[in-house]
Amino acid sequence: MKSSGIGGQAVIEGVMMKNGREYAVAVRKPDGEIEIKKDCYEGITSKCALFRVPFVRGIFNFIESLSLGMGILNYSASFYEEEEKELSEEEQARQKKKEDFIMSVTMAFSLALAVGIFMLLPTWIAGFLRGFLSPQGTENYLAVAALEGVIRIAIFIAYVAGISLMKDIRRVFMYHGAEHKSINCIEHGLPLTVENVRKSSKEHKRCGTSFLLIVIVISTVVVMFVHTDTIWLRMLSRILLLPVITGLSYEFLKLAGRSDSPIVDLLSRPGLWLQGLTTREPADDMIEVAIASVEAVFDWREYLRENFPGVEIPADGEKPIDGKAPERKIPADGANADES
Repeated sequence: MKSSGIGGQAVIEGVMMKNGREYAVAVRKPDGEIEIKKDCYEGITSKCALFRVPFVRGIFNFIESLSLGMGILNYSASFYEEEEKELSEEEQARQKKKEDFIMSVTMAFSLALAVGIFMLLPTWIAGFLRGFLSPQGTENYLAVAALEGVIRIAIFIAYVAGISLMKDIRRVFMYHGAEHKSINCIEHGLPLTVENVRKSSKEHKRCGTSFLLIVIVISTVVVMFVHTDTIWLRMLSRILLLPVITGLSYEFLKLAGRSDSPIVDLLSRPGLWLQGLTTREPADDMIEVAIASVEAVFDWREYLRENFPGVEIPADGEKPIDGKAPERKIPADGANADES
């Protein structure tokens, strides 16, 4: 299987697909229409060759993904906000500046909270419990590091499982499934139609869920080589090691996405299992949104011709979807309107 190189993200009632610097967001509006926004994202990695060096690029790609992702989430949410009064150009500029500031603060706060919960809290808990692992006063660094890793994984899984119980998050996870299934469909040599996407897998090795699990596992291995007796020094070391851990994790994820090696597949398996929590089987109208997003930035017909000779491909311009679903109202609690 040759990687298509495209990736994506589920948003509120929609899907974003990214191919190189180009990205497209397809959102199902309340009236049933699919709104598609296509743009080009010129991040910091395009401005400096150093930011594209292996093991360095992962850090900056992660920052870019967060920045783009939050902007796209805000865009998708705007379709479901109450109608606002018309603003003048000056007022719109002030509003945009205010929104950008709020988004930056939100992103910084979210990052700090994530580091605190998933990196520092397990370190503190493991430090508190390390006396039970070394009852005779001899520090067992490997055991403490392993315990810290187990705690970190447990907190992460509990967090994902907890938010998956929320109805609005479950709907986003359904779009997440549609995103994965669309990419898997073309990467396994099938024309991009609703029927083919429906029968494709909703797990993918390049998923951000897998990336986060890889970060946790690699952080556990890395901290085994860092020995400090003071709790605050241990916490500081976890923060200072984050760029190293992120860079290593990104390179493994890229390798997993383009490799069919049995060893890489085995190492990727836990991330795929975890995606069972962050993806759900999508409805057909969600699949249509994902297809619309893919088609806006990626020529899947040409990809199939190059990589899967002999596959019967719909003629250029032949649309597998009509771009409109029956009008329906999205329940206020975010539940799927079609669910019983």
